[in-house]
Amino acid sequence: MSEFKDKTIVITGAGRGIGAATARRFAAAGGRVAVFDRDRSAAERTAAEIRAGGGMARSYGCDITERAGVEAAVAASEAELGPIAVLVNNAGWDVFRPFLKTTPADWERLIAINLVGALHMHHVVLPLMVERKSGRIVNVASDAARVGSSGEAVYAACKAGLVAFSKTLAREHARDGITVNVVCPGPTATALFEEYKKGANNPEKLVEAFRRAIPLGRVGEPEDLPGAIVFFASEAAAYVTGQVLSVSGGLTMAG
Repeated sequence: MSEFKDKTIVITGAGRGIGAATARRFAAAGGRVAVFDRDRSAAERTAAEIRAGGGMARSYGCDITERAGVEAAVAASEAELGPIAVLVNNAGWDVFRPFLKTTPADWERLIAINLVGALHMHHVVLPLMVERKSGRIVNVASDAARVGSSGEAVYAACKAGLVAFSKTLAREHARDGITVNVVCPGPTATALFEEYKKGANNPEKLVEAFRRAIPLGRVGEPEDLPGAIVFFASEAAAYVTGQVLSVSGGLTMAG
């Protein structure tokens, strides 16, 4: 499979979890992968793994909450790998507490990472795509954006904002040859989910409750997400824009 041969794909939060799994999938399809992560060592581990498997990848330390850092990483990736054809906004962070137990400092960090960081990425990369009249953007939100999630009020608000933002950009830039779509993971065995479990009185009981509630009978794995993300970036989805797809084992079935 070489659909993405000679195409540059930028993936944020690709040092681990869903982002790393997605980076591997794009590389296997021939893409040149720019691994963005605040943790440069984690980004380099992902990139090194891809290179060891014969793929093309470079790592970039990038804190998406800092505009100057985003500009520098985007410029470096284009200089080293070529024009960005696909942007996957995957980076995220959460704090798992009932809303009344959160603080304004929590809100500021949640908004900075989950919403403002994505705005920075779009604002820097989109003009390049507009100039070239081509591009695919896939934003990774959350099913919390679609149905809510106890203990994740501000996170859910940010991800819901990302969904609405994506639909608006899909309208604004369709005539520029750019598509914008959203993938919403359900509970997935990532570092973020491990933090979520810590907020429970009985983590194993929580996981078992999810298993019972999910029609497919298990919590998701990072490798369950890249298929949907790569689809939205592919030619098979050339006529698809402004859409939201849940990958949750059937836990949520939002229309």
